[in-house]
Amino acid sequence: MIPAEAADIKVFTPQPDEAPPLDASGPIGWVRQNLFNGRLNTVLTLAALLLLAKTVPPLLSWAFFKATWVSNAACDAAREGACWGFVVEKFRVLMVGIYPEQYLWRPAIFFGLLAMVVIVTLFRLVNARTLAILWFSLPLPVFWVLNGGMGLAYVDQSLWGGLMLSLCLAVVGILFSLPFGVLLALGRRSEMATVKAICVGIIELIRGVPLITILFMASVMLPLFLPEGMTINNLLRVQIGVILFSSAYIAEVVRGGLQAIPPGQMEAAVSTGLTKWQATRLIILPQALKHVIPSIIGRCVALFKDTSLVIIVGLLDFLGMIKASTQDPEWLGHEAEAYVFCALVYWLICFSISRYGRSIEKNNAW
Repeated sequence: MIPAEAADIKVFTPQPDEAPPLDASGPIGWVRQNLFNGRLNTVLTLAALLLLAKTVPPLLSWAFFKATWVSNAACDAAREGACWGFVVEKFRVLMVGIYPEQYLWRPAIFFGLLAMVVIVTLFRLVNARTLAILWFSLPLPVFWVLNGGMGLAYVDQSLWGGLMLSLCLAVVGILFSLPFGVLLALGRRSEMATVKAICVGIIELIRGVPLITILFMASVMLPLFLPEGMTINNLLRVQIGVILFSSAYIAEVVRGGLQAIPPGQMEAAVSTGLTKWQATRLIILPQALKHVIPSIIGRCVALFKDTSLVIIVGLLDFLGMIKASTQDPEWLGHEAEAYVFCALVYWLICFSISRYGRSIEKNNAW
């Protein structure tokens, strides 16, 4: 027989969770939490919306709705909008410079190989070791195809230019400055006084001068100190200067990551029978690199943008070709379209590098 007290007890069946209200989730919730979650944020959001309302419609009208995409004559007839015919007309020059027209298949191979390796990198189609082999094996066939030799007609490197030259300088600079910078950082922390002094001297000497000075020294002053009869191509000298400059800054970035690792980890690794070099390579260095991924990605972005300084030593990279193309008498007055296109290309590449760095940082896929 059930007691009277027990008969009054009600059994509650758990119900499934209800969806949160629309004003706390979804787009409405995101807007309330991030844009209108206080008086200051509300004022700033309204001010930003007002600024966008004043600037975006005229910009879209100039860049798209009233723009001209054909010849220079059509641009002169309708001067209300942008004249993208300039970019169309000068596209080949902006991409490859004054590279001989009969050999344009060579830059096409370069862009194709680079795109293939980038796709493999973005989608992580291979493991890290294979990916590193792909990147470090890229410069040699690219140089052979672009420069010529071994059965191919020679193309002087003074004819290289445009975005192709910028990407060549940036990719080779990043590939070689990363390992060299790591070695400099390890050497600066070395217990051998000679190695430490050499690494400190290289790092501080290079970081103490601007990149323009290094490029000028590599292009103008270095040939004066070479033995008689010995010559080094100007592009190669500039590339070495870019690598040294980037390596010095990457070395300091990596050194900061090494200092963030507790000393106890080295002691624990050595106590297990590992040598200090093995402990550094297998335990300390991987952790240090993960700590400084944002800074390393930032240095890569800065290196790509710094390639525009090679115009100082007579190399016409992407920005240099933009500037040279605007001096064409047939296309005078179209500097705005040229520099907007240049800024868009730089932004797309730099933003892509930054987003890839964020994905590495988020997934710990270094």
